[in-house]
Parts: sequence; C-alpha cells; structure tokens
Amino acid sequence: MDYVRLHAHLHPNRPAVTDLTFERHWTYEQFDRLVAGCVAVLIGRGVVEGDRVACLARNRAEIVALHLACARLGSMFVPLNWRLASSELGAIIRDCEPTLTYGDEMSLSLGVDAENLEGLVDTCTSTQPIWREPLPDNRPSLMLYTSGTTGNPKGVLLSERNLTETAINSCLLLEVDYNSRFLCEAPLFHIIGMVASVRPPLFIGAQIVISDRFIPERTFSRLADPKLGISHYFCVPQMALDIRAVDGFEPSKLSGLKALFTGGAPHPEAQIREWLDDGIAIVDGYGSSEAGTVFGMPLDRRLIASKAGSVGVPTPRVQTRLVDEQGEPVGVGTPGELQINGDNVTIGYWRREDEYRSAMTADGWFRTGDILTRDEDGYYRVTGRKKDMFISGGENVYPAQVEAELVTYPGIRELAIVGVPDTRWGEVGCLFYVPESDEIDLDALKAFLATKVAKYKIPKHARVLEALPRNGVGKLLRHKLRRMHFNASSQLPGS
Repeated sequence: MDYVRLHAHLHPNRPAVTDLTFERHWTYEQFDRLVAGCVAVLIGRGVVEGDRVACLARNRAEIVALHLACARLGSMFVPLNWRLASSELGAIIRDCEPTLTYGDEMSLSLGVDAENLEGLVDTCTSTQPIWREPLPDNRPSLMLYTSGTTGNPKGVLLSERNLTETAINSCLLLEVDYNSRFLCEAPLFHIIGMVASVRPPLFIGAQIVISDRFIPERTFSRLADPKLGISHYFCVPQMALDIRAVDGFEPSKLSGLKALFTGGAPHPEAQIREWLDDGIAIVDGYGSSEAGTVFGMPLDRRLIASKAGSVGVPTPRVQTRLVDEQGEPVGVGTPGELQINGDNVTIGYWRREDEYRSAMTADGWFRTGDILTRDEDGYYRVTGRKKDMFISGGENVYPAQVEAELVTYPGIRELAIVGVPDTRWGEVGCLFYVPESDEIDLDALKAFLATKVAKYKIPKHARVLEALPRNGVGKLLRHKLRRMHFNASSQLPGS
C-alpha cells in the first residue's frame, strides 16, 4: 500500500511535500525517488526487516521519508519525543533497541547518540535508489510511544493496514481531495503529526507542508497566507486558544481553511462557539495512538453549532460501542466506555503482550478507556477518561463536565480537576488553576458551580499554579496534578 509510489506514476509532477523550514519542495516523483534512495541508505547501514530506526528531531521532511523507507523495507520507524527528559528518552531507546538513530542538533544536548540528519537528503538523492516489491500490509511500520498522560509510555505498533484505514477514515470525514494542503506542525512523534497530518494527503495525492514547530504568531501568518493555500490544520484545543490570542488576530484571514481541526483533549462548547461566531468551522474529532481517526464532526458550521461539544460520528469502516462496567451496551445519553473494532486498531504493544491482551475484549474489540455518550442522532461526546473519573459519595464524577462549565469563568486562564482521596466521601475533586492575575474568589466560584452541576461534583480543594503540567503536544498530565495535591494549601469552604 505505497501511495507515494502510486501517485509518482499517476501524476509525477504534482506537488507532494514542502519543507518550510529548509525551503525545499518535492513533487511526487521526486519524493518517491528520495524515499527509494533512503531505502538504499538504510540497507547500507545494516537495517533489515523487523529492525527499528529511531529519530529525534523537530519536524522536517527527512522524518517522513525515513518512515516511508522503513515501511518499504519492513522495518519500524520510531519517532522520539524531543520534549522528554534525557532519562525518559533513554528508557524509550533501551526499550525499542534501534539499529540506527538519526537526530538533529537537539540529540546532543539530550545525550542521545545519533547520526546527524543534515546531509541525509543529499546522501539519499545521490545513492542508487532501491524499489522493492510491496510487503504484506499487516507488518508494523511505525511505533509511536504513548504520551504517558497516565504513566510510563508504551510503544504502539501500527501496520500499513492500520495507517491506510486511518487515512481513508480521515479523507471521508475531513473532505480531503487532491487540492488539499495540510500544514503539518504537530510534532511528528505524535499521532496527530505523524499520521493525521501526513497519511490522508499522501493517500489521496494531495500536499503536505511541513513546519518545524508551532509558534502561534507564525502559525496564524501561515494559515492566513494565500500563497501557501492551507486547507487543513490539526491542533489540540490549547493551540487553537493560542492562535486566537495572537496580537492582530483576524478570523477573516483564515477564510481559506476548510476548517480548523482539533482533537487530543475535550473542547469546551464555549470555545467552539467563539470560532463559529467568527465564521470559522472548528471541527472536533476523536482518535488515539492505538486507533487513529475514529470520529469526526461535519464541516458545516450550522451542524457544528447544533452539536457543539460533540466529536462527531464514525465512518462505516469503524465499529464502535459504548458499554458499562459489566461490558453491557448502554443506551442513548448514558456514559459508557468506548470500544472499537476495525482494521484501524493497533496490532499490539511493543514487548507488552499482556497489556495488549488486557486492552482487548474476548471478542476482539479494543478498550479505549475513554467515557463517551451517544445522542439520538448518533453523535458522540467525550465525557472523560475512565481513569480520570472518580467516585464521590457513591456517585460518578467526570472532571471534563465540570471543567467545561468553568471555561468562561472570569479570572481563570486554564484549569483542571482531578479526584483525590477524602475520608468522608471516598474521593472529592481538587481544582488546579492558573489565574489571569490574582487568585479568584472561591466562594463565588462555588456559588457559580452550584447553579450548573450537582453539589457532589463541585471541587472541595483548590490550588493555584503558574502553569498546568502538559506533554509535548499540550495534553494535560493529570497524574502529576494528583501528586501535587498533598502539598495543596487552599481549600474550598463548606466542604
């Protein structure tokens, strides 16, 4: 399933890849040739089928070429998270045992022994290319380490079949055609960057425009640039907020976008409506490292407004179900764990077969650990993570629901709620927040929430932070907040 090779035959002169950082451009014929040269270079360095090739670098075209070369060779590409500490990177490298590791200037500062990526394009271009017969599509070609939001990362194995299914699902949900241009700024060590921003356009014969990283002012400028003609942009909700906060932000300049696509975290309805009011389709979706793209909202602003806060519907290629603690299906409007079945689902975890088996049901469905509801029209909404849910006085509390009510509360820049132990209720909520300036009036906040949610859902503790702990793509690290609780000094009255 080598779609770069296919499009090199069908329309060799169509633009395929642009690297903004290094001002380089490739047509499909040229990029196919680059990948074939990369295959030859890897073989010359001793890489064989089943080996791992790692890379520690900011976004650049070489990363995509290395991954596609690994797919042709039957090896596995492992993009490394450059925002991790040296010790964390060392643990991942020891776990995946790469035959070869490439890196940019960051690898030296992080203590990673890596081949310099500089010059790789020239080397691949000058090396006699090797085109190999396609391999079975059930072989793993990509290993993405999970973000570690609940603990230690593990390597998710994705086959070419998995990746192609995600590309198909994305093309169906996101209205991708050969005129589409994806700005790829999400880190290429993450599913949003390496898969969602790369595979759909290459599958359909469209173009990817690679940027080394997200810088809000620069990103807004690029999305507004008619010469670049960006049609699709993926980000997490926090990045969307940062774009809106840019000095001189003018939504009319983003009229060339089909939509701004967000995922990776719940997107509060109030923030969605701000974009809609500005005439921009803000399209939520749902996916994971293990299953790629699963749900997506329509691109019609009227439909988005009617279902604001939902993550959309699945394509017919993905089977989904919501179940209770006993594994029984739940009805419309009732929270349940999302389980998924289809060719998009990962084929395993690297060297963690027991964890993979525990993640699968007896009838072969993947347990996501996410709690969702489904409405009468078939639209899904994320309630929270199963691990994030806590039980207070015998009642289930999903932090995402309470957080959504506080998004527009004055004086709070960002916030999160986690469950913490309590001698009376078993567990209660602890609010962590970053103030706009001074600490907020907690009595007023509690009174505000009393009109929005049940009393048992109102946080009993609160703590001010300078910033919430997040991973490399902006996902909240709730397990770190739980550790902070024991040093908390502020408490909501009347608990």
